[in-house]
Amino acid sequence: MSLRSVETLVQGAISGNLISFPTDTVPALAARPDKADLIFQAKGRSQDKPLILMGATPESLWPYVQGSDEELQLWQELAHNYWPGPLTLVLPASEILPREMNPVAPTTIGLRIPNCDIAREIMAQTGPLATTSANLSGQPPLNRVAEIEAQFPDVLILLLPHNQEMMLASGVPSTVVKWNGMSGWEILRQGAVKLQF
Repeated sequence: MSLRSVETLVQGAISGNLISFPTDTVPALAARPDKADLIFQAKGRSQDKPLILMGATPESLWPYVQGSDEELQLWQELAHNYWPGPLTLVLPASEILPREMNPVAPTTIGLRIPNCDIAREIMAQTGPLATTSANLSGQPPLNRVAEIEAQFPDVLILLLPHNQEMMLASGVPSTVVKWNGMSGWEILRQGAVKLQF
């Protein structure tokens, strides 16, 4: 049985195991950033599809990016307006980002703070985690614990009361925007947050 408590999930992640927990969009498959290759293997995911670095607070994520003071201020203003929430910011990566997070293009990283108390509680204890949706690559995201357990029997999955399971996630993926320096923001995916620049 792969269903676990928050405490067991936290210890599992710290020990280098794959875990799954709810977010405000779709359930996440997650691992320590330096163990991100486990996610690519489990999903059968192409390495040119980078993962998202999710955290409990903005302060935990900013060390993973690098930019000018002016850029950092712009990034933080946008984050302040939509975090916690379904907005992923793709920004220039700093040297501390493990290459496993984005093997093909390690110069950028997607960042997000989920609007989900349980997810943030886990990451407050583990630190930021490499995340993606819980599904095999190319298939629709799985929304129910039983489906995730069937597809990923070795993953530690957070056990939720049955009535909470469907309330936590909207099922709509996050909006993804990328910073392109002088040309500003580019919308890579319109999701739950509707943006225009």
